[in-house]
Amino acid sequence: MNRTHKVVHVVVAGDIGGAERLLVDLTTRPAESGAEHCVALMTPNPKLRAYIAASGVPIRDRGPVRADPFSYLWRAFGPGDVRWLRTVLKEECATTVHVHTYASHVIGVRAARSLGLPVLRTEHGVQHYTDPSCALFRSWALRHTDCVVAVSDYVRRFVSRRAPFVADRIRVVRNGVDTCYFAPASSSLSGPFTLALVCRLEPWKQVDLVIRAAARVPGLHVRIAGDGSACGALKALTRKLGITDRIVFMGYQSDPRPVIAACDAAINTSRDEPLGLSVMEALSMGLPVVAFDGGGIPEIVHDGATGWLVRRHDVEALAETLTRVAASRAEAARRGRAAYDFVQRECRIEMMCERYANAYASLRSARHADA
Repeated sequence: MNRTHKVVHVVVAGDIGGAERLLVDLTTRPAESGAEHCVALMTPNPKLRAYIAASGVPIRDRGPVRADPFSYLWRAFGPGDVRWLRTVLKEECATTVHVHTYASHVIGVRAARSLGLPVLRTEHGVQHYTDPSCALFRSWALRHTDCVVAVSDYVRRFVSRRAPFVADRIRVVRNGVDTCYFAPASSSLSGPFTLALVCRLEPWKQVDLVIRAAARVPGLHVRIAGDGSACGALKALTRKLGITDRIVFMGYQSDPRPVIAACDAAINTSRDEPLGLSVMEALSMGLPVVAFDGGGIPEIVHDGATGWLVRRHDVEALAETLTRVAASRAEAARRGRAAYDFVQRECRIEMMCERYANAYASLRSARHADA
């Protein structure tokens, strides 16, 4: 590995989600990713700070920051935080700036441009392209980004339609799974057929549809691992439907493996899921997945092979599918074995790191050619 290649990741975020988990997966593998890494962190969330720190990745911490819209505007367009980030980049001898979340885009590009450094941006999702509040300088930041990594072909196509000027700078690198860590459990299951649902409990995840559909399938159990703003309303819905004995809320799980291992299949009902890291982790552990047919999901959940895709995005269609799924544990196990084989073949974390290494190397080569 070339020890002089240093990537500084700009993380301006409040949650622990797929983007933050990818960050840790990538930065803790310097040999595979072809670079040394450092995180320039701005967060109001001490849990996120602790999560990154526990990985052992070096952190340059701005300290607790506010997360309201005015603070974002001042951080992105004011002088103070850009000046701080410039200092971090210089002191870390950065060769590439890697931005991850919407809030990091403008500040990361501003600091990198002032030092003549290339910018790589991972598009973990597409929500900021449809949110009017994110429109300010969105195109400017994208025009001054040297390479865009989309986590799925769905994200690539979406960004290319919204910003055709960047289409030739987009490459697809799926999130990878540590298949040694997320490995199939050896124990056989008995008792009621059980689904695992691992996600943040936010409205766009549409967990309420899972609860409503499960209420229509007698004997079906669901274990929900996650927390978020919709948690209270989802628990109230479960009580209203009288299925608190079949829907278990387990809260946020730093290690979701025990939840997944205790289930027969996994489920995801997100609206236009960019890819679904938790889906890939379930597949890696040998669980088939039930999901809506949309977003990047069909790239990893293959109907009839590694899971079931629900074409109509409503409770009735979901309940019909779940009735078929719960009817045969043997069929679920067969698709689960195919799911494991698929991840081993196409989604291992080593493959993801190698592709990021290629992206970093391409940026560096292009910068040297221009010098």
